[in-house]
Amino acid sequence: MGASSREPVAGATGRGFGRLLVTVYGILAFAALGRSSYQVATKLGEAPAAYLLSLLAAVVYVVATLALARGGRGRWRAVAWCAVVVEAAGVLVVGTVSLVAPQLFGEHTVWSAFGQGYGYVPLVLPFVGLWWLWHTRPGRQRPVTAPDESTEAR
Repeated sequence: MGASSREPVAGATGRGFGRLLVTVYGILAFAALGRSSYQVATKLGEAPAAYLLSLLAAVVYVVATLALARGGRGRWRAVAWCAVVVEAAGVLVVGTVSLVAPQLFGEHTVWSAFGQGYGYVPLVLPFVGLWWLWHTRPGRQRPVTAPDESTEAR
């Protein structure tokens, strides 16, 4: 009896549901990196805090994407944990500050208003990522599944 095909391989973060998660991270990384790079290159003087925070968020998304895609039992898993925790903290802190004192930023960042400009994906994504990292942790106890009927008949 093996694990159900729907169960993730222990430690594998880029398989099964992880592929979808990596895809969403990749799309967000691409969008945030493109937007923030343009802003930093063309109008950094207008709102440096906002544009540099957006660039930081983009870098975090790129690192999270790579780490989740490559994550297994080694360093990439640790990098994924770090990136996703930084992302969660960033969106909560910047989201809160942007609502309480919006004048500090001058412009919106990826994490402003908890990612409102990106459909709140920046708010939800790190918590899905943390759940996935926990769900695929090495050594996780798998539920005992009933044998297939085809196996019982043999």
